[in-house]
Amino acid sequence: GNYLAHTRERLRRLALETVDLQKDPYFMRNHLGTYECRLCLTLHTTEGNYLAHTQGKRHQQNLARRAAKEAAEAPATYVPKPQVVPRKTLKIGRPGYRVTKQYCPESAQRSLMFQVEYPEIEEGLVPRHRFMSSYEQKREAWDKRYQYLIVAAEPYESIAFKIPNVEVDKGGEKFFHHWEPDKKVYTLQIHLKGARPGGTAGPGPQGPGPQQGMAPPPGMPPSPGMGAAPMQRPGMAPPGMPPPPGMGMAPPGMAQRMPG
Repeated sequence: GNYLAHTRERLRRLALETVDLQKDPYFMRNHLGTYECRLCLTLHTTEGNYLAHTQGKRHQQNLARRAAKEAAEAPATYVPKPQVVPRKTLKIGRPGYRVTKQYCPESAQRSLMFQVEYPEIEEGLVPRHRFMSSYEQKREAWDKRYQYLIVAAEPYESIAFKIPNVEVDKGGEKFFHHWEPDKKVYTLQIHLKGARPGGTAGPGPQGPGPQQGMAPPPGMPPSPGMGAAPMQRPGMAPPGMPPPPGMGMAPPGMAQRMPG
């Protein structure tokens, strides 16, 4: 008992030396001259008795409950995300480029190979690329038939290639990109899944096919369903047209006499 009393007295004296009761929101002196704890609703005869109460288990538990309640009722504070400041680089113009169009008859796919030259690219930088839909760009009126391939590298301006809006085949070695740091050339090759059923490709680098009813170019056999017109015998009119004057049909069994 003496040990506990001695401990309380020591804590009371320590609290009197370190705690300012005027800043304690739960400390109150009533009209009777006693002291109250607004948090625990307890009465105390002296300031030292109140300070000993604040070091007790009951007061500490009530403080923890009050802090948890205030944290739950407080509105969620908005923590702004750090803004990424865009890098400002003095552009030196557009890079040179070369585009090669190819067609693979085995897979019936069109391919495009882009070669972009960056002789003044920044040290240690590798060009980047991405595909952009027609709805994202703001330079031209949107057209769902096309998409854009963007290639960028500092300090050059970004360039865009307008390509058909079809699926890009990224399987195997059909999608290829490579940066040559010695030659400063960025190479990108893509294959487009634009084949029609039956193995015939749509309009592409090889150009559109012949239209219906037109004869094929000289030296090429006629395509199926587009055979050449039947040859006419000399002196016979085409089907559905009357014979010209002087070239009527001869009676059966007699030969047609050709005009001299």
